[in-house]
Amino acid sequence: MTDETKFVKEPEEETQEYILQKNKKTKLGVTILVAFLVILVIGIIVSNVFFTN
Repeated sequence: MTDETKFVKEPEEETQEYILQKNKKTKLGVTILVAFLVILVIGIIVSNVFFTN
């Protein structure tokens, strides 16, 4: 019997077959990752503006 791996675990579900869980660590990690990617994209846009002039 194989369980399929789901992407996000709800807090009330018992299985371990998940990539992400809805807890404080996962939310903090995703927030930091998204903030880093936004800063990276803004940096690329700003550097493009300065180097094309």
